[in-house]
Amino acid sequence: MIDSHTHLMHSRFQQEEPPITTPQLISTATAAGVEQMVNIACRRAEWLPSLEVCKAHPEVFMAAGIHPQDVAEEELIHLDELLAVAENQKVVALGETGLDYFYENSPKSQQHTSFHTHLEACVKTGLPAVIHTRDAEEDTVAILKDHPGAQFVLHCFTGTPWLAEQGVAMGGYISFSGILTFKKSQELRDIAASLPRDKVLIETDAPYLAPDPFRGKRNAPHLLPHTCETLAKVWQVSTEEAAKITADNTRRLFSRMAAM
Repeated sequence: MIDSHTHLMHSRFQQEEPPITTPQLISTATAAGVEQMVNIACRRAEWLPSLEVCKAHPEVFMAAGIHPQDVAEEELIHLDELLAVAENQKVVALGETGLDYFYENSPKSQQHTSFHTHLEACVKTGLPAVIHTRDAEEDTVAILKDHPGAQFVLHCFTGTPWLAEQGVAMGGYISFSGILTFKKSQELRDIAASLPRDKVLIETDAPYLAPDPFRGKRNAPHLLPHTCETLAKVWQVSTEEAAKITADNTRRLFSRMAAM
């Protein structure tokens, strides 16, 4: 089982009493059957610390980028920065990038520029993009179509069937978080059932979006099996089979993971 998207170094873990260390998060996840995880470093200040964690823990990989909600606070990302960080073989993706029109933290124009830059870097490096999209489906698809060579995953998917269809039609992957387990998420489960199984990943997006029965509490990678169990029920397969399928998909998309 692979957690394809988590934030291991989020401040919320350090704010617990007692604080939860990154090694503790990793060891607890491993004990729960999570073989590998992808840490998302979506501010420049997180890149080097995340690389150090990856160096110390063979089961941890990372994505590097600037979150769309943060592009106004961060200096505009340059292509050379992304190309440089991508040289480290533990960096398996770029992002998370994308568009977020729900919050007004960053002007749309700056988000568009950042998104284009990330996708250009993905084409040049062959690394996939980890995409965050909220209330911005049409613009997200339009920008992706400007970069047909870019591989990508639509992370923490909560979009429409149209977005899922467009994503898969462009060769992308769809990743489901703990939201898949919520009682009111039947439409999302229907989308998961309709997708090609070789295009589906699972994630925690920890510390956010803990799955049922932990909804509303702080999430962590060791809770990933709950999402995997729900997906298995949707697919009418065993949890072990769902874990294998999604892990194989993750390693196919994040191909550097398979090489290590």
